[in-house]
Amino acid sequence: MLTPADADLLIGQHLQCLPIESLPLAQCAGAVLRENIYAERDQPPFDRVAMDGVALASHSPAGSASLRIQATQAAGHAPLTLAGPGHCIEIMTGAVLPAGCDCVVPVEEYTAAGGSVTFAPRTRIEPWRNVHRRGSDTRQGTLLVAGVQLRAPEIAIAASAGMPRIRVSSQPMLAVISTGNELVEPGEPVLAHQIRRSNVYAIVSALREHGFQRVADDHLRDDAVEMRERLRFHLETHDVLVLSGGVSAGRFDLVPSVLQELGVREVFHHVAQRPGKPLWFGVAPSGAAVFGLPGNPVSALVCYTRYVLPALLGSLGHSGRAAERIALGAPVKIGAPLTHFMPVRLEQDDWGRPWAQPAPTNGSGDFTALAGTDGFVELPPGPNTYPKGHVTRFYRWS
Repeated sequence: MLTPADADLLIGQHLQCLPIESLPLAQCAGAVLRENIYAERDQPPFDRVAMDGVALASHSPAGSASLRIQATQAAGHAPLTLAGPGHCIEIMTGAVLPAGCDCVVPVEEYTAAGGSVTFAPRTRIEPWRNVHRRGSDTRQGTLLVAGVQLRAPEIAIAASAGMPRIRVSSQPMLAVISTGNELVEPGEPVLAHQIRRSNVYAIVSALREHGFQRVADDHLRDDAVEMRERLRFHLETHDVLVLSGGVSAGRFDLVPSVLQELGVREVFHHVAQRPGKPLWFGVAPSGAAVFGLPGNPVSALVCYTRYVLPALLGSLGHSGRAAERIALGAPVKIGAPLTHFMPVRLEQDDWGRPWAQPAPTNGSGDFTALAGTDGFVELPPGPNTYPKGHVTRFYRWS
């Protein structure tokens, strides 16, 4: 069987890079940037006042001396020019520093009366106090952002660079599909021999958390004819299919054979891991990628997080989230010669250092044990016991 690293490599070799589209800035949240954003101007673009107060020349008299208020300058107004060292200009946060001024004294440090200000004792009058100097953040033409998923900070940077539209990766058309006669929709009557349809809700939610909006969901019964027709439709209308269930070796695990009938080429089936050993991946003649996840909910969520999400981000031109490194908070014993994915909760020691506290489930069907966990660690194949403090890869659920 393949190792997880082998599976990563094969998925990366077969997933198509998505095309680029230009979108209005307001529609780009969560999209992956496919152009460079450069600073339109110096940032700040002028010597910017950082406090409400009065602007003056630092060689102006201080202490008990009074300065005459020459005028008031608000943010967004063209800068005034200081009349002389005996004057000051009332100034607002965000305004351009008036010409001839190099210091701003905040309102808390003076009293104003009769058109003059008197400074409090020991007021600091020094060059560039409370002034955000021009270009101190970045210079015009500096590369600010490239190849990242656009969150609120990156959207703000693009707006500050004067970009009304941005070139981003096109959103893939995704279909998340559950299989199995035993699954019943939430809210519908459920019999003793049936279970709720939950995997699709978890995966669709996780996809939308990461900015994927074009997500359809479907449910297929264990019927080869119905499955063939529905999968044919999804292969013709979607870029990526994520199936849950039907990929093991049982009599009613029909997914691999139906996909083969539809011309989908199997790239691999089974990975040496627990949970999630029956993981299936293939590519349709159209180029659509198909992930067949095991039906057990812990296996499905682990495989989605470990393989599907990084692959989708890669197809957008995003390098994805590198696996974090973290130390185990307690020893873990691994018996099987399989890579082991162990759910964990993040905790901190007395020095604020993070630990991965193992939170084992009662098998791959025990999805309730995932409540309160932060993700899972990836441990090398056993048999082995990994001690507290062993550093390994950590994958977050979100």
